[in-house]
Amino acid sequence: MIIEALDVPWVVLLSMDSFYKVLTQQQQEQAACNNFNFDHPDAFDFDLIISTLKKLKQGRSVQIPIYDFTTHSRKKDWKTLYGANVIIFEGIMAFADKTLLELLDMKIFVDTDSDIRLVRRLRRDISERGRDIEGVIKQYNKFVKPAFEQYIQPTMRLADIVVPRGSGNTVAIDLIVQHVHSQLEERELSVRAALASAHQCHPLPQTLSVLKSTPQVRGMHTIIRDKETSRDEFIFYSKRLMRLLIEHALSFLPFQIPQFTMQDCTVQTPQGQDYVGKCYAGKQITGVSILRAGETMEPALRAVCKDVRIGTILIQTNQLTGEPELHYLRLPKDISDDHVILMDCTVSTGAAAMMAVRVLLDHDVPEDKIFLLSLLMAEMGVHSVAYAFPRVRIITTAVDKRVNDLFRIIPGIGNFGDRYFGTDAVPDGSDEEETASMG
Repeated sequence: MIIEALDVPWVVLLSMDSFYKVLTQQQQEQAACNNFNFDHPDAFDFDLIISTLKKLKQGRSVQIPIYDFTTHSRKKDWKTLYGANVIIFEGIMAFADKTLLELLDMKIFVDTDSDIRLVRRLRRDISERGRDIEGVIKQYNKFVKPAFEQYIQPTMRLADIVVPRGSGNTVAIDLIVQHVHSQLEERELSVRAALASAHQCHPLPQTLSVLKSTPQVRGMHTIIRDKETSRDEFIFYSKRLMRLLIEHALSFLPFQIPQFTMQDCTVQTPQGQDYVGKCYAGKQITGVSILRAGETMEPALRAVCKDVRIGTILIQTNQLTGEPELHYLRLPKDISDDHVILMDCTVSTGAAAMMAVRVLLDHDVPEDKIFLLSLLMAEMGVHSVAYAFPRVRIITTAVDKRVNDLFRIIPGIGNFGDRYFGTDAVPDGSDEEETASMG
């Protein structure tokens, strides 16, 4: 109910139940007989919980263990979670560790009647976890109830808000949601300043590939960066750079992505002779453009990738908060099977690019199958994207070192969309799309 009422994109729900420790053989035998105490602080891997929450709060992706309550063990496969606007961490021992408490911005204790708790446990453990009623009652009396009285109930005093009646308490939920919204608004003011200084003097990430700066490439950059360049020339040389960028990006597919490998194949020439060559063995490519400027790269992609599928994402800047917001989305079906080329002409802070990547991840596109392409990027944007999504390949024709106080790339290229489409320039000389986002 809190998530629904918040109505903000990218809320992560992290459950403490995922972080039970791996049991020894002796502990496994005890658990099978309902003689192991899962309601004790020692049953949880607090070191992993704390490191995971720290990374999520920094906007980084994390691996979360998947716990099997039937076998009392962690599954082999872990799931990936990504940094979000709001992280909700829930669990019976959420207030049991001092270091963990310091990471929590708002602490809520849901005070539920003991009879209701017992009924819920019976229903869950019998129907979902294959336990029998006798074993559940035994575990409840021996471990659960004493643990609540010793470890859980005393932590109520640490909570900022105590919510009786749970989801039925709509007044409490409204207050919680209002507080979270106010915190989001306050923090947005400092986020961009933090981005600007977070990665100063750090080496560029290995996931970045910059098109070789040949005299031809430098010459084209000189033309499109020149404010006196006519619109016709700006479009012509931008298209040439886009074509080179797309070709450069495609060169990584056979070598960087195992699922997209080159395999031997034999064809017959018009002379009736066999020719042994190479052909792709993998899924198709989908291009996704971040509107407005990103769509200018679509013709270059279509020119080199026959029958490529195209999707679009519209991300606009909220004029009150300065934050990117998703306004429109159109993606091809089954995009999760494809390698996705995400296109935006300029990337300064990386905010829009990161939102677009999250959209693709929400549609089950593997992180290592996403290629972010841009004609020009700022170092800040490169670092931000690589930090949040370390397996996304970043490809550009140039990287500028600075952004100004308005988060515009310096020396930059100006507002690419306005120069390309011939629309009126933004008064502050922005190099970002008014209709796309700040980065």
